[in-house]
Amino acid sequence: MNELIKVVVNARHEQVVSARELYKGLELKKRFSQWVEQNFTGFVDGTDFTSVPQGTVVRSGNGTERRFDDYAITVDMAKNLALMSKTQKGAAFRAYFIEVERKWNDPKEVIKRGYEYLKDENAQLKVENRSLNANVALMTPKAAYFDDLVERNTLTNFRDTAKMLGHRQNEFITWLIDQGFVYRDAHKYIKPRAAYANTYFTIKDNKMGYPQTLITPQGRSAFNLLLGAGEEAVK
Repeated sequence: MNELIKVVVNARHEQVVSARELYKGLELKKRFSQWVEQNFTGFVDGTDFTSVPQGTVVRSGNGTERRFDDYAITVDMAKNLALMSKTQKGAAFRAYFIEVERKWNDPKEVIKRGYEYLKDENAQLKVENRSLNANVALMTPKAAYFDDLVERNTLTNFRDTAKMLGHRQNEFITWLIDQGFVYRDAHKYIKPRAAYANTYFTIKDNKMGYPQTLITPQGRSAFNLLLGAGEEAVK
């Protein structure tokens, strides 16, 4: 697969691309700022995209360097933006992002990232003490593999949990809000309702010092049952 655009993994273990690179690749006529204003309204700042002040460097022929504000957007958002462009370029980028997601969600890659994540987060049950390695996990039924993940005392964000349950992140968050598990505060942060604050969710400060709601193993297990994910949970 030829690389149409550079895809990187951010600190939240998400695949993201540069909004400016996508905009350039789509060969759109309107200004970048106008494109952002018209197309970013349906997405969530801090979830689907993140501002990158002066994140793009452009050098002219005489060596002059200029920096432009950019956005790091998730591959899922990029796929939707490509579709919204309604152009042949957009169709090509959408197909490319679908293939990127397919490879990212390949069971072998999921297991590989899972082990790396556990090491990085210093999970209580350390990887080196487990007798079950990646090859054995690949032979385990999908439902059993999901139960194994739930049993590990790890916290996951909304995006990772949604993927485990076989749902899109925005759909999952909307469902949690509709069911009364969480709400958005005045600053648009997702917060758990008091009844679930210390069971299904916990709040920790992220690396930037902002509060982040995370989902506990008990919460993942409960939502898996409520959503009826079953064997589809780890697709």
